[in-house]
Amino acid sequence: MTPGRRTQSAVFAAPGALGAPAQWHRVLTLLADVSLFIGTRAVWTQAATHHLVLAAVISVCYASILATGVLALTVRRAGSLARLDLLVLVTAVTLVLCNWALNHGGGDEAVLTTQAARELVAGHPVYGQPWPWLFTGHGVALTPTVTGGYDYTYGYPPLAPLLTAPLLWLGHGGAAATAMSTGALITGAVVLWRSLPAPWRSAATMACLGFGFLPTYARLGYPAILALALLIPVVVRWPRTGRGGRLGGAGVARAVCLGAACAAQQLPWFVAPFLLAGIYAVRRGELGGRAAGLVVLRIAGIAAGVWLLISTYFIVSEPGPWLDGIALPLTQGAVLHGQGLVDISLYFTNGSDRLDWYGHASVLLAAALLALFVLFVRRLGAAATVLPWCAFFLATRSQDGYYLMMTPLWLAAAVTAPLSEFATAWQPRPRPLTGPRRRPALAATIGLLLSPALVSAAVAVSGSPPLHMRVTAVRRASANVVSALTLRVTNVAGDALTPHFTLTTGQGMNKYWSIERGPATIAAHSTASLELRPPSGRFAVPKPSVRIRLRAFTATPQTLSSLDVRLREGGGATG
Repeated sequence: MTPGRRTQSAVFAAPGALGAPAQWHRVLTLLADVSLFIGTRAVWTQAATHHLVLAAVISVCYASILATGVLALTVRRAGSLARLDLLVLVTAVTLVLCNWALNHGGGDEAVLTTQAARELVAGHPVYGQPWPWLFTGHGVALTPTVTGGYDYTYGYPPLAPLLTAPLLWLGHGGAAATAMSTGALITGAVVLWRSLPAPWRSAATMACLGFGFLPTYARLGYPAILALALLIPVVVRWPRTGRGGRLGGAGVARAVCLGAACAAQQLPWFVAPFLLAGIYAVRRGELGGRAAGLVVLRIAGIAAGVWLLISTYFIVSEPGPWLDGIALPLTQGAVLHGQGLVDISLYFTNGSDRLDWYGHASVLLAAALLALFVLFVRRLGAAATVLPWCAFFLATRSQDGYYLMMTPLWLAAAVTAPLSEFATAWQPRPRPLTGPRRRPALAATIGLLLSPALVSAAVAVSGSPPLHMRVTAVRRASANVVSALTLRVTNVAGDALTPHFTLTTGQGMNKYWSIERGPATIAAHSTASLELRPPSGRFAVPKPSVRIRLRAFTATPQTLSSLDVRLREGGGATG
């Protein structure tokens, strides 16, 4: 066999020796490329109607997706595949920008953030100011509360309005806020892409810009997207922060970004304790307790300083409203909503007189998960960016956005903070957990930590509706349009209740109905007749297959009573 022939055989026998990409790298690039198809046809259809230039750009993106799909499976060198990863990122960014150009009005988060920026520029107070006119536009959702009203105020830390203010020239509505959040998402995606090892970079494109769900939240103007972008550099290789007892430039930058993220939205508040606890455990295993404590104190001090610096103007000018505003998501008393355990009371039973226990269960689970994280950091350390969101599954507001908007952090930790980083981390082990019966003791400890949350959740779920309702009369404007309902309501609870009523035809909540006749408060163990009127004066009866749910919320205590009703043509009703 000739030398040339042997060389050729060697190429096919051991391609990795000459820098050929691994097959899993090809597949990852291909998956990221495929993820860009999701939602692209809809935006192309929209552009082809009124914006032909954008339609042409999107068509070029289609060509890029197809060409990348072919090349990802055929290129022979890892460097060539790395360049294709960059092409996938550029294509994804282009599609996100095209989509923003066509859909930048935003939702309730965007209009609130933009209005807060306008008030800030004008020198007016930002917090505690209701802006009900913002919620009259199409696609701007209301947040109903158990008090029978709606939250019209800005309830987030101030960084998002501060960054939105320079963009107010972009137009009306929430365009400025959506531009800010979309820009933050793109920046975060690029930072994560650059931070990951080359073969993993397409995973960053897929997690941040693919599938369409995070760009959608960005176009709605969610401040959480800004918080996500700031958390990305915090999470990348986070167990190495403070290695050797020194923060260095990278550690200081992580601390600054952590403080800025906490000044952008409340979700970082929940992941920060896990990261700080994990850094302490890793550094204590390396340096000892005192040095590890100093490292964590420096990180927390820098983060707190940045947070206070961003908030200084508001602390000085409106301290009370600012404090109430940043705590608003925790105190506003918004009605149940989400995809978590509350669905049992919302959809599968007729309500509960113990809704407060959902909130207790969520807090207790968050505390238990943090304690378990500290006790078993060598096993749970890599899950630091996932564990905090588990508590929201038990909360009264358990929207999936709380989980999915932070999923790029899961990826960043999975690639750059594997379990091996925690192999020597310190784990507290009291004497009962180190003896010959340590396994039963550890199991008992886990059960002891989790049981308060589980018991609280069981208490919430097992509650019964305090109001028994029956529809006794229906007033109609036409055969399929209801103008009023008469209810017979019995309060079986031991407290007087002030209910607020709504009729819903799906998930979420419709606007409250007003009480035209009857008492606003129903005494304990008493019955009253109430006449309700729809918020717009008319309620269109949906088709028979649609479930109509009559719901009554009370604020003190927080309760929910529900009833399925069937509004029949001809004046009758059952329920």
